[in-house]
Amino acid sequence: MPLKPYLSVVIPVYNEQAGLAKLFARLYPAMDALGMRYEIIFVNDGSRDASAEILADQFRARPDVTRVVLFNGNYGQHMAILAGFEVTRGEVVVTLDADLQNPPEEIGKVVEKIREGYDYVGSIRRERRDSAWRTHASRVMNRLREKITRIKMTDQGNMLRAYGRNVIDLINQCREVNTFIPALAYTFSRKPTEVIVEHEERAAGESKYSLYSLIRLNFDLVTGFSLVPLQLFSLMGIVLSFLSAALFLLLVVRRFIVGAEVEGVFTLFAISFFLMGVILFGIGLVGEYVGRIYQQVRGRPRFVVQTVLELNEPTVPVQAVPVQSVRPVSVGHQS
Repeated sequence: MPLKPYLSVVIPVYNEQAGLAKLFARLYPAMDALGMRYEIIFVNDGSRDASAEILADQFRARPDVTRVVLFNGNYGQHMAILAGFEVTRGEVVVTLDADLQNPPEEIGKVVEKIREGYDYVGSIRRERRDSAWRTHASRVMNRLREKITRIKMTDQGNMLRAYGRNVIDLINQCREVNTFIPALAYTFSRKPTEVIVEHEERAAGESKYSLYSLIRLNFDLVTGFSLVPLQLFSLMGIVLSFLSAALFLLLVVRRFIVGAEVEGVFTLFAISFFLMGVILFGIGLVGEYVGRIYQQVRGRPRFVVQTVLELNEPTVPVQAVPVQSVRPVSVGHQS
């Protein structure tokens, strides 16, 4: 086997054919400049364009430091990162987007923090290059998430992060179907920190996160790391019950003192509709937790790896690189 790398870089890829050449042109020189043994693990998340073929070509060009994990379908960015974590060999693991919004030249900055003794390093974009609505929505979600989960991440949407091997090993032991990796790492970390990094516009293509995807991501984050929403809803139910009982007593007393009336019918309708809205919201909230339980108890693999392109012997010619056969990877199993 080749020498064990010190640094592993995990990059999820989904329909990024337009920007991969630019990524390669900047990523490999930046990694070579660090002066340490490294490996780059690309995880193709069921891309429908030519991304898989481009990654295979890059593996043939740099088989000494390149490994490619190919999914048999689309499982999402977080599942792609988890699959990359399971095959990493480095003492330090860095995650990076394929769209060059996080410059590869900034990898050294988070690695240096790990070498100072931290085991989890988040990053804060110095000047965010996203649309106004994404920036504002992200800030709102950050505040809400911090109040509910008590997990402090200044910039939860930034992909450039570094993890110590102790954190990666703990993450690989988790069997959650839906999770939010940075928050999970934060809970396992003994000494976390954050650094400020540069941020650029996308090199090519378009964002894979829609407004709905961002909302779903934050639902997973909140329901996956806290029971506060359920507790708040229970408290709201108690308060509304007392208010409803007080209103009922008031109406009964008013009926005997003033007599029958119809002027307050629409007020009662408004109160009823409000209470029904609260009930429906509560049912939806409970459904989120029940849905997570349902997905977990089914016990299905979180993702299935079709093929892993990797150099098993350092002396094998590139044209005859042995490729690992098709193999399913389920929750918590090492690839």
